[in-house]
Amino acid sequence: MVALLLARAGVEVTLLERHGDFLRDFRGDTVHPATLDVLDQLELAEKLHARPHHKIGSMSMIRAGKRRELADFRRLKVKFPYITMIGQWDFLDFITSEAARYPNFRLLMNSSFHDVLRADDRVCGVRYRNGDEEHEIRADLVIAADGRRSPTRAAVGLRPRAMGVSIDVVLFRLSRRDDDPKEGITLRLDGGDILGLIDRGSYWQSFVEIPKGDGIRALRAAGIEAFRDKVVRLAPFLADRVGEIESVDALSFLDVRVDRLRRWHVPGMLVIGDAAHCMSPVGGVGVNLAVQDAVAAANTLVEPLLRCQREEVPVPRSALAAVQRRRTLPTTTIQLLQRAALRVDLNGATAGTNMGTDDGAGAGAGLVGKLMGRVIAYGIRPERVRNKRILTPPGGETAR
Repeated sequence: MVALLLARAGVEVTLLERHGDFLRDFRGDTVHPATLDVLDQLELAEKLHARPHHKIGSMSMIRAGKRRELADFRRLKVKFPYITMIGQWDFLDFITSEAARYPNFRLLMNSSFHDVLRADDRVCGVRYRNGDEEHEIRADLVIAADGRRSPTRAAVGLRPRAMGVSIDVVLFRLSRRDDDPKEGITLRLDGGDILGLIDRGSYWQSFVEIPKGDGIRALRAAGIEAFRDKVVRLAPFLADRVGEIESVDALSFLDVRVDRLRRWHVPGMLVIGDAAHCMSPVGGVGVNLAVQDAVAAANTLVEPLLRCQREEVPVPRSALAAVQRRRTLPTTTIQLLQRAALRVDLNGATAGTNMGTDDGAGAGAGLVGKLMGRVIAYGIRPERVRNKRILTPPGGETAR
């Protein structure tokens, strides 16, 4: 996203992608209203919606047979009152295809980061591998957006501070049928176990929370039948298709992390997204926060980068620090809320305590659902594109 925004403003951008395609399973597939608003500013939201997608208007929880609304996006008086579920391949292909319209954008696939280049105590580019060959790119600024295990971040000695979490997640998919319940995004709790179901139209994107550490070993020791039984106990309507989970090896495991860098930058380099702050799966907000980082970075850095191109002066470190200052409050607040939600979910699942008002309990439930819907949909202090160069790219129409 930051590459697209900078390219629209006329900045020379090279984007490195380690893989040969964008096909990933069980990666962030949620596009939140805040992200759709940004795309709408760029007059791209309608084009994105032309791709295969599924709209989800609410998130809920079922415990002891009773449904409780956790977040209702439909109550929000906004243009996009829903989360768009779209395959990560489609979303990334869409963004890079739009960026490719600008001659100052270049995408290098199958190009894996190897090391940073340095000069005068600054990062001045990267060394990368493509197949058996090694190449170098000189750059006024390196933006590391390469995920939770960022090798670019590690190369400059930046290490995130971990915040303890007590769960990992097992991911799988099951087919969906027309007469299945209308789940949207639902957590099903019973007897200390939590099953998440996300309606993807033709299938259920599903996950089960397990204890961090020994949870995976315990699951393997118990075997796939025990795991299937757990899924059926939590969602009985899936009994006729749990056989689609062929074996424990067919499951995907997510090591849940919550961490954050104390400093997001060194001279000549900025870190954003999961590389700067790894989020838990709660609310599926990781992609949205990363996009918000990208918008804040582009708003702040377009003018310094264009000046670099004209005058061959370095990007001031104060500009990089300004991006971190802008994004610190939203990041830390959401991480705090996620950790609190994890504790509540686990305690509620284990003890069977009343975690809130069930459906039909009055205006309070609707208010909570609306407030949570806004936090999940927009986060804290959502970003808007403010730089006119981005909104009016060379040869383009003025965006809204």
